[in-house]
Amino acid sequence: MTEASQRSRMPGDREMVFMMAMVMALNALAIDSMLPALPAIGEGLGVAVANDRQYVISTYLFGIGAGSLVYGPLSDRFGRKGVLVPALFAYVAFSIGCGLATSFPMLLALRFGHGLISAALGVIVVAVIRDLFSGDAMAKRLSMIFLVFMIVPAIAPTMGAGITLFASWRAIFIVLAVMGVVMILWLRRLPETLHPEDVRPLDLRTMMAGWATVTRHRRAAGYMIASGMMQGALYGYLNSSEQIIADIFHARSWFPLVFACVALGIATANFSNAAIVERFGARRVSQSATFAFMITSIIQIAVALSGAETLWMFTVLMMVNVGLIGFIGSNFGSIAMEDFGHMAGVASSYQSFAKTLLAATVGALIGQQYNGTTLPLAYAFLISGGVGLTLVFWAERGKLFTRPGTAPKTPY
Repeated sequence: MTEASQRSRMPGDREMVFMMAMVMALNALAIDSMLPALPAIGEGLGVAVANDRQYVISTYLFGIGAGSLVYGPLSDRFGRKGVLVPALFAYVAFSIGCGLATSFPMLLALRFGHGLISAALGVIVVAVIRDLFSGDAMAKRLSMIFLVFMIVPAIAPTMGAGITLFASWRAIFIVLAVMGVVMILWLRRLPETLHPEDVRPLDLRTMMAGWATVTRHRRAAGYMIASGMMQGALYGYLNSSEQIIADIFHARSWFPLVFACVALGIATANFSNAAIVERFGARRVSQSATFAFMITSIIQIAVALSGAETLWMFTVLMMVNVGLIGFIGSNFGSIAMEDFGHMAGVASSYQSFAKTLLAATVGALIGQQYNGTTLPLAYAFLISGGVGLTLVFWAERGKLFTRPGTAPKTPY
């Protein structure tokens, strides 16, 4: 089939946005739909320690982190669709495998593999849009995709809770497998978007040199690790959120609503961040948000120590702090990428790998500190913010709230 005929089969803008958003949504569903089912999974597989149930989430995140390193270079060599479709077949297989797991260690091993494969989804969606659009057109499509995608974390726990009302927790994985099959069929409408002249050979030596360059770059390394710490606080909340709502506030039935409210905080932040950054700059926005994050964490600690904390006080404070992570993460990431326009693919893949592995580790450690109170989470948020701010201070050589003017304003 010629390139011209392939382009004629290209889905329209609206279909493309929803198609790519739904590809990314498979990842969010595989995380957030599990949360209401963790007690049932623990009971079904004989997990004696409640905190150990959190590994269902953290092993998947570790897999995503490890896989993030390879899918960019693979798709540059074998094509976007040539990597994405096999990854979705593997996604379906691992979903079914998780649903059939007969022991907790077996489930965790399969969840790691599931995450390893699922890392391809987010990486390749961005690559597809980059192939088809550039500049403002690319930014517009990505913004629309992320706007649609952010709806998923709000509804995924409700989906998981609804399934477990009528079926075993294993049915959640079967639903994920069915959704993977639907996406495979839908992607038949997507032609290969990688231009033949853009195919790149796999060169391990060049990739390793790029990884070393990013690691040695003071500002990139500082913001990369700081971003991982802040994302780790978010993962710590994900890991322990079900236990907090069910055990501390005795409101398990309210969990999907509480989770949706907190997800609304980060969705609002992501939606409004672009306009704020245009006016004030990425450094001022993200560094101010880090200070606000630490202040809110101190308030969380004070409220938890007061003994008068209610479910809705917790929810409001989490909406604020998780929303602040939305202002921090994307801006830290863009600052970390400022000096790598000549090697954007390798640098982005490596930074995603390092940030996600660090965040998964920090998040797992935070989750394991759960002791029947909200204090470990509040203390962990404050510590993560403090470490992140220290790293930024180091990366900027002690100069905060600067605006070097590296990002010109877009015309809209």
